[in-house]
Amino acid sequence: MKRTHYLQPGRTFTQALLASVLLTGCFSLLPSNGGGQTRPPTARTVRAADIAVPSGYRVEAVATGLDFPTAVAFDEGGRVYVLEAGYSYGEVFTVPRLLRLEQGGGRTEIARGQNPPWNGLDYANGTFYVAEGGEIGGGRIVKITLDGRVTPLVENLPSLGDHHTDRPVVGRDGYVYFGQGTATNSGVVGPDNAEYGWLKRFPQFHDIPCQDITLTGQNYRTANPLTPAADTVVTGAYQPFGTPSRPGQVVRGQLPCGGAVLRVPQQGGPLELVAWGFRNPFGLAFSPDGSLYVTENSYDVRGSRPVFGAGDPLWKVTPGTWYGWPDYHAGRPLSEADRFTAPGQPAPAQLLAQPPGTPPKPAALLGVHSSSNGLDFARNPAFGDVGEAFVAQFGDLAPVVGKVLGPVGYKVVRVNVTTGRVEDFAVNRGPQNGPASKIGGGGFERPVDARFNPAGDALYVVDFGVMTTTEDGQLPQRQTGVLWRITREGAP
Repeated sequence: MKRTHYLQPGRTFTQALLASVLLTGCFSLLPSNGGGQTRPPTARTVRAADIAVPSGYRVEAVATGLDFPTAVAFDEGGRVYVLEAGYSYGEVFTVPRLLRLEQGGGRTEIARGQNPPWNGLDYANGTFYVAEGGEIGGGRIVKITLDGRVTPLVENLPSLGDHHTDRPVVGRDGYVYFGQGTATNSGVVGPDNAEYGWLKRFPQFHDIPCQDITLTGQNYRTANPLTPAADTVVTGAYQPFGTPSRPGQVVRGQLPCGGAVLRVPQQGGPLELVAWGFRNPFGLAFSPDGSLYVTENSYDVRGSRPVFGAGDPLWKVTPGTWYGWPDYHAGRPLSEADRFTAPGQPAPAQLLAQPPGTPPKPAALLGVHSSSNGLDFARNPAFGDVGEAFVAQFGDLAPVVGKVLGPVGYKVVRVNVTTGRVEDFAVNRGPQNGPASKIGGGGFERPVDARFNPAGDALYVVDFGVMTTTEDGQLPQRQTGVLWRITREGAP
């Protein structure tokens, strides 16, 4: 991150500089202490009282024992539906399902799929819209009727890499908007993608631009995890692993593409580009005034081109805009001296000879490695904070994605999209921030979605469940997911 020195009264510049050097040195020397870096619990405890919320609000657990839940939605009658992903990082595959939660605690399976993960969910006019990530078979947007019939709306989306097809939302204009993540962390296929599992399955897969781009010819030499021999390969941006790029090389844009917000008519039709230049636009939501907002999971400190200190932006989406990936973060170039350079690593080199546009500034900037995901906007005065965004933060995946000195995320934050102010709304009680499996208690593990019910007087929070982490990757625990509900006492 950028070393900006703010002098306190009584401190000289030399003292401030020394303090900065010491802090930087400590970061390099201290071990990572992420929220997932703990011993997996033998069982999950669920206790709503262990989640702190503002005075006048209350938390309750609506459903427990869910299997990798990722989203929640509601029909016209206010009945609650939960999506189970069927896949988790850590290469754990199950069955993706759409479930209805019945009064009295029962659950009815509405539909199931064969191409996980199912990442996002919306409902409109008797139809569910599901983002099918397609870790093995490629991404789709599918329609599911209340009687369980599944039909594809969009197919062959580029979801075979690190990031998948993300939450769909139905707009007032009759279009289904959704996010499509990139193949890689920062534009170059590398050994980290073998660790994520997909490079050995799809060695020719790579990032796809939405419009024509010209490359600088920057290449990276890395170890080759595809062969038993200790050989190396050279890889360029937007190229398959082991394929170098050339200065001035033009890569043609196409649809579908990665790192974009796309849309399609509800009844089917041609796919359209809304905006691009995102890394992983996971959460989409419309504000009360009809503006589209998206949360972006930003760069990690991993792979051939690690990027340091990149918080997760919350963007207001302007159609036709390029938002900066893979050469900018939150409107600032990655080439900015020292700001995005990981300790002991070279600065991220520029990949594009000319930027496709001037990236804007985000509406807000959320925590580095917080994995800020599903969101919704308050719209009912009975709940409060009308017009503000409520964002579920899945939490860091350190140490694989980069080092953190303490857990980041694992909570729900409230964002004023006009001022950019971010405040905790629902967070685990305890002496430090983190998931319940690390700090104790029975509160949040990994919030992945936040959604208001149709009346707008209750906020539902989808908790993916226990996922611990090691240097080798993620260790998710099945059937530990929870659906929470937050209401305001005294509200009608």
